[in-house]
Amino acid sequence: MKDFFNMGKKVSLAALPLALGSMFQKAYGQTNPANVNEVLNFALSLEYLEYHFYNHAVVAAPGLIPAGAALGAITTIRNHEQAHVNLLAGALGSNARTPLAYTDFDFTAGGGFADVYTNYQTFLKVALAFEDTGVRAYKGQAPILKGMPVLTTALQIHAVEARHASHIRQMVAANVTGASGLKPWIAY
Repeated sequence: MKDFFNMGKKVSLAALPLALGSMFQKAYGQTNPANVNEVLNFALSLEYLEYHFYNHAVVAAPGLIPAGAALGAITTIRNHEQAHVNLLAGALGSNARTPLAYTDFDFTAGGGFADVYTNYQTFLKVALAFEDTGVRAYKGQAPILKGMPVLTTALQIHAVEARHASHIRQMVAANVTGASGLKPWIAY
């Protein structure tokens, strides 16, 4: 009887992965191309926002960003955002949204961040909000792009946005009063 019990236990354990696997399977249908265009156009809008935010800081707000490594980092991030705009606009082709200009955005949030281009600490806080939003937006939309060739590109942009967020977080920790304990990763 003991041998029979041990054999039954082994059979049950062997079947367990199959039973669990069948409980958690999901069926994925073909993603609607219209949804893919909507996702990519949303990402394109976000990339325009980030590009114009950083470009204005580098070009039109002299002295805002300290010369040296900080200015170099923000310039590099700005250039990445422009590359993302070009990549997404190219991928969308004729389905791309109308290009957005600097004047299409209110970077002061209705005056809530009125000193965004005169106060380096405020600039960094807003930059962090934009980068964290970008990371979460790409991650959140990945399921819609599942199975589509553009998923790889979107995840590559997500990785770059995560590096931007990490670098900005380190800049915030070093330069914003009371933020020295900020970690370079997003806590979900």
